[in-house]
Amino acid sequence: MNIKLTIEYIGTAFSGWQKQENSNTVQAAIEDAIKKITGKESELTASGRTDAGVHALGQVANFHTDTSIPPERLKYALNSQLNEDIRIIESVQTEDEFHSRFGAKKKTYLYRIQTGDVRRPFEKNRSYYVKGSLDIDKMREQARFIVGEHDFSAFKSEGSSARNFVRTVYSLELRQNGDIIEMEITGNGFLYNMVRIIAGTLIEAGRGRETDVKKILESRSREFAGPTAPAMGLYLKNVCYSIDKEL
Repeated sequence: MNIKLTIEYIGTAFSGWQKQENSNTVQAAIEDAIKKITGKESELTASGRTDAGVHALGQVANFHTDTSIPPERLKYALNSQLNEDIRIIESVQTEDEFHSRFGAKKKTYLYRIQTGDVRRPFEKNRSYYVKGSLDIDKMREQARFIVGEHDFSAFKSEGSSARNFVRTVYSLELRQNGDIIEMEITGNGFLYNMVRIIAGTLIEAGRGRETDVKKILESRSREFAGPTAPAMGLYLKNVCYSIDKEL
């Protein structure tokens, strides 16, 4: 069977998704749980890697197994073996050819920012704290230039393995609830640290610093974009496998 998992995790204690020697990773934790309940090693393939400290509300991964445990019951068996920072939200049997990475059509990320004079303890490691206030209207004014198909060379970190830097951003929404600002962005794919650099650039705009996203895009140079916002504020919210499906 090819099993598709939908996974939620708090990334604070993990060195990211991808399995690494002598590191605590989400992939390794779930693969260990699979081995414990099936008695066999399985390779887990995810929709994409998340860095150390990044969270997920809807990571998708798949693996093949011949276990007799019904697919819909696998989530309970796996959760019984996992640290509480990781939870399998759904486990289903899917088509043999389904591939969680290559089949992904859209991804949605959420970036959370807490503003104000005091860092709230319940927001620790769950959002990026910006002391004071941000002008969300100025952030929205610059955010509109991100939407569309662009060369996002200016919004990628060094070390990216991508050869093509053109991506399509379908939507970018900024919303505010009290001292929490959320940036939600959906695209057909993202370059290394692209979402965090976009967030960092829009935060600069919100601080009142001179920011021209249109010119930054045209420059195709990382030096003109804002800083890379910290990992703690980033969440992989949703992965979509049908281009027509509403997110």
